[in-house]
Amino acid sequence: MENNQNQNELSIELTEEVAEGIYSNLAIITHSNTEFVVDFIRVMPGVPKAKVKSRIVLTPEHAKRLLGALVDNVNRFEALNGPIKMDVGAAEQSQQGGDPTVAFPFGTPQGQA
Repeated sequence: MENNQNQNELSIELTEEVAEGIYSNLAIITHSNTEFVVDFIRVMPGVPKAKVKSRIVLTPEHAKRLLGALVDNVNRFEALNGPIKMDVGAAEQSQQGGDPTVAFPFGTPQGQA
């Protein structure tokens, strides 16, 4: 039985560079029939241009697992720290049927046609 457990263990390496993380205050999610793409962007006040800092590509199955893990972790966070307050603009957009795939950051002007 112990050999079975050792075979199922996964060793994960975290380099110093990756451990520092990348700050993002905007996420844009797109998908096709075979994959989900999550672009993480850092928007700075007064700077009209923002670059994608990281892109994660997931299978639909892994995207759904990530969604479940995020819901679980947010619920646990809120149980300890109280409700997370949402920016009124982003909350209104979500309630009014706006695009739920874009998480708007602080004070970012919304595009106009």
